[in-house]
Amino acid sequence: MNPGDRVRVERADQTYEGVLLPSSTAENLVVKLEGGYNVGIDREDADVDVLETDVYDIETGETDDSSAVEFDPDLPTISLISTGGTIASTVDYRTGAVTAQFDAEDVLRAVPDLAGRANYRGRVVANILSENMTTDVWQDLAHAVAEEIEDGADGVVVMHGTDTMQFTASALSFMLDTPVPIVFTGSQRSADRPSSDNVMNAVCAVEAAKADAAEVMVCMHATESDDDCALHRGTRVRKNHTSRRDAFETVGAEPLGEVEYETGEVSFRRDYAERGATDLDIAPDLESEVELLKFTPGMDESSLDVAEGKVGLVLEGTGLGHVHSDWADRIAELVDAGTTVVMTSQCIEGRVCDRVYDTGRDLLDAGVIEGEDMLPGTAKVKLMWALANGDDPATAVREPIAGEITDRSVPWE
Repeated sequence: MNPGDRVRVERADQTYEGVLLPSSTAENLVVKLEGGYNVGIDREDADVDVLETDVYDIETGETDDSSAVEFDPDLPTISLISTGGTIASTVDYRTGAVTAQFDAEDVLRAVPDLAGRANYRGRVVANILSENMTTDVWQDLAHAVAEEIEDGADGVVVMHGTDTMQFTASALSFMLDTPVPIVFTGSQRSADRPSSDNVMNAVCAVEAAKADAAEVMVCMHATESDDDCALHRGTRVRKNHTSRRDAFETVGAEPLGEVEYETGEVSFRRDYAERGATDLDIAPDLESEVELLKFTPGMDESSLDVAEGKVGLVLEGTGLGHVHSDWADRIAELVDAGTTVVMTSQCIEGRVCDRVYDTGRDLLDAGVIEGEDMLPGTAKVKLMWALANGDDPATAVREPIAGEITDRSVPWE
């Protein structure tokens, strides 16, 4: 009996079946159950039968039912690009921990339901926690996606940690004109948990990447149940819950579309850029010297010190786009020194309008640019892109590029 064997363990009136894991003590057995959980059992109390040997190779990480990747000329080709996160991770049976190993065969082993839906190419751009994402990785990712499309990919799925996925999706929305779908997906719960959302999200993302909307989208659970995934436009999506499977929501409108998990059917509720309607183009330059500052009551104007010497500043103001009236002079100094300042609102929905109250008018006089109804994080990413790619960032910030600004703000149901 060795780690990697499939075993049946009987103890008292309970029976456990699963894969034997390495144990830190000689007195205990650790078994990975079919449902994903680990169980520890005292050897003295256990009657163990080996059902299969070498189910899992401890050295190579391969199972005896590993999926072979075969090319089917009748299927589209989808590029799977990993930046990290847990969606395509597998269990390392040497430690019992989740580890990220990634190529096309790894993904099919982790998510066997993907088999037969497309031909796959696997590529790693980064293997980091999403809170460690940087602008350099955004640029590497944009180049990688462009190369995959140039090489004939019919769609691209980007596997990404959920915490900063909305920022990366925004970045690629501005950096790339794409003739095929680019779909971000991730997992709120790790692959070894029975409640993991990795399988459904991956399957729905691949189906979305085969569909007709040639945009950057985020594909995640639409509800807590395993029924549909919502397709969110990359510049209008926000993670609104720390751990729920349906954490992602489109702000200010309905999602762009949805994917039915059982059938794989993709449907759209709103207008979208059609597949093949534009040629591939990439504008990957970004200005990294941009800050995002959220105003709260009681903040001193010295908080603006964070923007000294910066090329851009996005303010997350109150209501229609306000900060303390005493800040106007300091903001004017920043603008005069060459800092582009954009105002957004910390309200979840609605539009900035600094023409209603005196404070807003003073901010406009100071040189603040209204950010319309852009999400603050999206506004930061867009300002980074506009400063690096346009002669007039003030104009570029207010012009819709990738659906980040809606025509008007209206209630919806």
